[in-house]
Amino acid sequence: MRRGLVLAVCCLSVGVTGVDITIVNVALPSIAADLHASMSSLQWSVDAYTLVIACLLVFSGSLADRFGRKRIFQLGLTLFTLSSLLCGLAPGVGWLIGFRALQAVGGSMLNPVAMSIIVSVFTEPRERARAVGVWGSAIGITVAAGPVLGGVLVNAVDWRSVFWVNVPIGIAAVALTRAFVPESKAERPRAYDPPGQLLVIVLFASVIFATIEGPRRSWESPVIIGLYVLAALAVAGILAVESRRPQPLIDLRFFRSPPFAGANVISLAISASLGGFLFLNTLYLQDVRHCSPLRAGLMIIPLAVGQAVAAHLSGRLVAARRTRLPLVLGGALLAAGAFLLVPLTVHTPTAYLLTVYAAFGLGAGLVAPPITTTAVSGLPRAQAGVAGALASTARQFGIAVGVAVTGSIVTGSIVTGSGEKFISASHAAWAVLGGCGLLALLLGVVSTGSWARAAADRNGERLAAGGADS
Repeated sequence: MRRGLVLAVCCLSVGVTGVDITIVNVALPSIAADLHASMSSLQWSVDAYTLVIACLLVFSGSLADRFGRKRIFQLGLTLFTLSSLLCGLAPGVGWLIGFRALQAVGGSMLNPVAMSIIVSVFTEPRERARAVGVWGSAIGITVAAGPVLGGVLVNAVDWRSVFWVNVPIGIAAVALTRAFVPESKAERPRAYDPPGQLLVIVLFASVIFATIEGPRRSWESPVIIGLYVLAALAVAGILAVESRRPQPLIDLRFFRSPPFAGANVISLAISASLGGFLFLNTLYLQDVRHCSPLRAGLMIIPLAVGQAVAAHLSGRLVAARRTRLPLVLGGALLAAGAFLLVPLTVHTPTAYLLTVYAAFGLGAGLVAPPITTTAVSGLPRAQAGVAGALASTARQFGIAVGVAVTGSIVTGSIVTGSGEKFISASHAAWAVLGGCGLLALLLGVVSTGSWARAAADRNGERLAAGGADS
């Protein structure tokens, strides 16, 4: 009973952060009108949140291991709740972006810490796999449900209510955490890695900034080119520095496990597809088809329902130790959903859209639960928290990339205010998102085969023995 309550609290807490990734999408046109926000400002309103979370997830996990998971979890909930209130009070778009970043600092203390709490509470492998599957499903479902809830709130109140809704939920989560979640720490907490943390921030921030600002500043701008060069140097720095540190922020040895490496790329690709899909769809429904926020949110219900149904089925498959089928089938459905929107027009039938949204939701729901399970397969239990945090980092960065790339593709058409031009520009964006689904499908096959599992087991044995090379 107590373990069930702990799992429920973890799902509730990370569910709030999942909702917040996408609930803002439906409110973007209202934010633009009220705060006179540009296209790049709207992208930053979404990406400031996901980018900061991606940068801090592993660091926050190490804080929890050292100072207590329950303590850091409560701190994250408190900061997230307070900053949500501030987002709803933001007087300008710059303030909103800043408060979104602060909100993300609190959010970064929730996902990896929740994963560590689940691993420490559910010790039997089968129960742990089932719990991780439920947790992964909660994240996926809330990400999809965000636009629906956002549409209801924006239509009934205004865009500020999409942030205020977090306040009572956050307060309740803090109280429940205090009452039911046990305190735990790592026996030997990982040392801090300032160089690694700095390199990750430089890599993520430079890629997202260059991608969002490229259309406005020109892709040939020395600033944009310099940022991409800086990102390449950051990658080289991570490979050089992290391989020499005794306790690196990113343990490169994990990537010797094909399931871990594959799960991280799948997580990035799927999240980019979902983030870009929701971002584009919001602009299409409200700016091109002139749907109200409520109608736009309601039209996403097939996606949310499809994701909920598929996530439940996928969780059961994961508990039975079957990760290949949901990964492959989910990737195929995501690719199909995105490619079916390539021929989108201003007057595409509503029934067609709803069918495509349902297919996309089914794909997203199937893929979410097995990603974390695949990532930690074969790794020592003591490393599961760090591995899960890296998978969550890939998920958050993927959403930021999806919004940045698709937003940049259609930026010019938004500026001109022409629905036909947006439709024309969006064809390439939908094709890119379809490619993300195909990548997930391919890696789902490769990373779950017998060869991949054997390699993961060998790598796990090396890590358990102290990381000796063989």
